Amino acid sequence: MLELFVSAFATLFVVIDPPGCAPIFAGLTSGTSPAHRRAMAMRAVLVAACILFGFALFGEALLHALGISLNAFKIAGGIMLFLIALEMVFEKRTERREDRAEKVKGQPELDISIFPMAMPMIAGPGSIASIMLLMSQNDGWERSGVVLAALALILLLTLVALLAAGPIMRVLGSRIEAVVSRLLGVLLGALAVQFVIDGIRASLVAGRAVAGH
Repeated sequence: MLELFVSAFATLFVVIDPPGCAPIFAGLTSGTSPAHRRAMAMRAVLVAACILFGFALFGEALLHALGISLNAFKIAGGIMLFLIALEMVFEKRTERREDRAEKVKGQPELDISIFPMAMPMIAGPGSIASIMLLMSQNDGWERSGVVLAALALILLLTLVALLAAGPIMRVLGSRIEAVVSRLLGVLLGALAVQFVIDGIRASLVAGRAVAGH
């Protein structure tokens, strides 16, 4: 179970990227009061948690209702995560996040906790796909509980990162953040390819089983 927890934690950490959310949040909330920043940080993580836990618990039922197989979702999710990994390696993801931040920057009266912080920066397509893939690969309440525990810890770390956005930025600096982001992108790319391989393998096995009958 420890191995599963570490695997789920690493996957979600790379996709959600709590340290990467901190500078964006710091930029969006510059000029606001500390109390307002704390309130928005807690609200953003709470909304993102509702979204991610909702998809974790009921995402598979939604796929069945739409007529989408889990294997198809694994392949599509893996491709999506791989594209995110490429953006991280070539720093396109950071540029896109900064563009979103620039659109609402300078509007301190605007509540940025829902958009863009909760969605799509924390609970975006990549994190939704990741949690659904992890849940689909780990049947049973015990294994599913381990995945949900990893998600809860990641969200807690995200909240801490947002609350400590200023000190984190002073410690990391832009250069170190860029290096870490690229390394995490390489790891995410490998995980994404594994998702695609697992989906294709499972589809082939299912196809042979149907042909055998």
